[in-house]
Amino acid sequence: MTSDATSAETGVLAVALAHAFALVVGMHVAGDRDGNGGGHVNPGVTCGLVVGGHVSPLTGIFYCMAQLSASLTACVALLLVTAAQDIPLRRPDPRLSGLAEVAMEGMATFAVVYAARDVRNGSRGIMGPLAVGFIYGANIMVTAPQTGGSMNPARSFGPAFITGDLNNQWVYWVGPLVGGGVAGLVYERLMTTRSNGLPPSSIASV
Repeated sequence: MTSDATSAETGVLAVALAHAFALVVGMHVAGDRDGNGGGHVNPGVTCGLVVGGHVSPLTGIFYCMAQLSASLTACVALLLVTAAQDIPLRRPDPRLSGLAEVAMEGMATFAVVYAARDVRNGSRGIMGPLAVGFIYGANIMVTAPQTGGSMNPARSFGPAFITGDLNNQWVYWVGPLVGGGVAGLVYERLMTTRSNGLPPSSIASV
């Protein structure tokens, strides 16, 4: 029993670290350094930037389409290179209610998007993506046993669509999008000010 528990914990740690470093690389490489566009990787982050007024809704839709397409492409590539082995799916703990699952995904995504928004509010080089990546990894370690630790609708959608198992997909959309949107709104209202001391409200054309 102890050996099995240790093995499971080690597996979650490995997944968390892999996701953390992958996110760091994605943000650093794809980010355009303007603080708003590029390196979103996650519809939750895009939603936060749309709600915060930094990305137009139409541009946000295109970002999300690109993210979902990338997830599907990655899953197809995984099938090809692993000889059609099973693709890992996010599955919540059946003992939890849907509301609890949404709340956990939402709160975890809030932390990630809030950190990502803070990183974009200034130049921090590689340290910004590192901070966001390790917050994401830490959240996976906490939420993986309960919800699977997604915090990213695109991450959950690709495997579910390719395998045809769309059960509980709503959890991985509602939670992250609400959490990301609230994070974007809260950050803009509490942390970002214009020169006249008022929060920004205009939508940037990015």
